[in-house]
Amino acid sequence: MSTATSVSRTPPSFGEEALRAHPGRTGEPAWLGEQRDAAFASYQDLLSRPLDPEEWKRVDLRSFQPGKFRLADASSLSAQFQSLMDTRAEFAGIVSHVDGHRVESRLDPALAARGVLFGSLHELARSHGDLLKEKLFSAVRPDVDRMAAWHSAFLTGGTVLYVPRNVELKAPLYSLIGLDQAGAADFSHTLVILEEGAQATLLEETASTTSDRPGLHVGCVELLVGQGARLRYVQLQNWNQQTFHFAHQKGIVARDASLQWTVGGIGSRLSHVHQDVVLDGPGASGEVNGCTFATHRQLLSYYTQQTHRAVNTHSDLLYKDVLRDEARVVWRGMIRVDPGAQQTDGYQRNDSLLLSPEARADSIPGLEIEADDVRCTHGSTAGRVDEDQIFYLMCRGISRYEAMHMIVEGFFHSIYDRIAVDVVRETLSRSVERKLGIGL
Repeated sequence: MSTATSVSRTPPSFGEEALRAHPGRTGEPAWLGEQRDAAFASYQDLLSRPLDPEEWKRVDLRSFQPGKFRLADASSLSAQFQSLMDTRAEFAGIVSHVDGHRVESRLDPALAARGVLFGSLHELARSHGDLLKEKLFSAVRPDVDRMAAWHSAFLTGGTVLYVPRNVELKAPLYSLIGLDQAGAADFSHTLVILEEGAQATLLEETASTTSDRPGLHVGCVELLVGQGARLRYVQLQNWNQQTFHFAHQKGIVARDASLQWTVGGIGSRLSHVHQDVVLDGPGASGEVNGCTFATHRQLLSYYTQQTHRAVNTHSDLLYKDVLRDEARVVWRGMIRVDPGAQQTDGYQRNDSLLLSPEARADSIPGLEIEADDVRCTHGSTAGRVDEDQIFYLMCRGISRYEAMHMIVEGFFHSIYDRIAVDVVRETLSRSVERKLGIGL
């Protein structure tokens, strides 16, 4: 299959006329409008070029028809979400968007008084343009490929978190990105900026209001972690199984800073996420945790990169996948070590548990090392559930559903152990149990 021909021309719903009528252009600063126009020119040019075959050759885009989706208006928004997140948790701030339009934005006044910003990208672009103009699209360039250019041109807003120097946020923040209207397209952006010595935890969820309305999300995440800062970022992907999900996500970690990044992949019909962690300064560290559960005919694809640019940096990636029915999960991982990044310690591992003979897991780890004083290792495993284990548990009065849940829970336990935030551990566990029960 040629990925170049699967989306080879501009659909009318994302043509130049749609760009001019984009609702986000109303009231946005001139510099953001100029970025849109430049990105649209890149998008039109990149449509005629093939996507990176190494990244996309296992992602079948033939069922994806972008012309069926459109930007949604704000006239009939609904906010009735079945959130995975525990609503009893104490959040210091909440920002929610539906179909690309802000629904709610609030922040603890004590944090706002200390200079913390947490709110809508469009609103903060107007009030803090100098900050956002410098940082927005500084990690993920709009011209890196057609998906990034498409996102930048039709940006529908998103969430911004800015934490000033040496400010520590004790309680987590919560961001919700939702799709409601049938055929709605969302191009939301998440931008996190932690200055030197700052600390924060952001929990972000993507979700659909219904199980049957088709949707499209072309997103971007930029995590900028300053010197000595500490960021915990969690994204729980919970789209319905009629939604297409594409995203570029990149974290840049400065000297002596750390990033813990947790990904939960539960929903979508087809998703492809390009996730890149760049250790940009000496002593920087990054930990990436991935927990995915695919059922029916879902295809969940991840292309991860751990890039070491400085001496004495550390990265640790662990992805765990559970597959059932005819689902497929693709993971392509790469540890890249620059010539000057001596004393690098990099690790990546992907484990897959198959609950049916029709499920398929493609796992491709890789290394590109240009330094000679490093320790870089990788590995992957895949296997079926042992029927003897299920039989053993059922012989002791445990139902088949409970037995399967115990086995799956045990498989994911090494991921849960790496997550320090209670609400995230509990949320992932509940979401896995809920999905496991469907069809059993």
